Amino acid sequence: MRSLRVLDTHTEGEPTRIVLDDHPDLTGTLAEQRLVMKQWDWVRGVVAEPRGYDAFVGAWLRPAEGDEVAGVIYFDAAGPLGMCGHGTIGVVTALAHLGRWPESGEGHLMTPVGRITAWRHPDGSVEIENIPSRRSLKDVKVTVPGYGEFTGDVAYGGNWFYILHESPVELISGNRRELLRMTSLIRDELHRQGIAGDDGGEIDHVEICVPHADPAIDVRKFVLCPSGADDRSPCGTGTSAHLACLAEDGQIAEGQVFVQESVTGGLFSATVRRTPEGWVPRIRGRAWVTAESTLHFAADDPYVAGLPE
Repeated sequence: MRSLRVLDTHTEGEPTRIVLDDHPDLTGTLAEQRLVMKQWDWVRGVVAEPRGYDAFVGAWLRPAEGDEVAGVIYFDAAGPLGMCGHGTIGVVTALAHLGRWPESGEGHLMTPVGRITAWRHPDGSVEIENIPSRRSLKDVKVTVPGYGEFTGDVAYGGNWFYILHESPVELISGNRRELLRMTSLIRDELHRQGIAGDDGGEIDHVEICVPHADPAIDVRKFVLCPSGADDRSPCGTGTSAHLACLAEDGQIAEGQVFVQESVTGGLFSATVRRTPEGWVPRIRGRAWVTAESTLHFAADDPYVAGLPE
């Protein structure tokens, strides 16, 4: 029987399952380890039903490659991810809970897409500086039967996003099922047309951002994730991609605080600065530890890799 010790957190409502145990087959760079994990069907079972559910993102802690506190490989029920903003906030909170985060509050994590700096503030909130983000395509149009034509940008913030600024379906929690249906159809149409990010990067997230009625909050957001679930948080990599688009269009100044709310009420605040490599975002949010447990994967369990899709 295979067993894994895990620690669960949620970041503004979005869950992260952090794997604490090592594995003998995970060697080499994080990018190489990520490729190994991609071949393991059973890894899906860490976050999928019956041990988890479709909103879970996994974060497998790895030994540090340099002076980082740890390495991290992110994944969900659809497979490995390049980066995860809400997951990083959860990882920092978990490492602090375990007594492994620096007392100064500042530390670094290595991910398959690059090195991340994070700060844990005295109030328990976590701020992360993500990798440089960028827009690849502007004003990309797709038409979805029953919903009409959409115009959005293709941008990268650690994952690839199609970002919209209007929706025929109101962004409220009670409409999440309909929003999931609509954004899934949008993503299907992007794939059907062969629309992709740089070097063929798959657009596996769809993000809708609309102006908020509260003047203290800039936008309300809905984000479709690769697993087919919606992000309960405002989505860290989506925030990064969105800020890059806003900055390119001159709609946000460097250092200007931008506040976003998910349809379930989770809040992130963020800023952005220009670098030669792209727009570097900082995102701040909160996470809480919710559980510590051991997952068991029996050899005769037909659902080791999760329930069928």
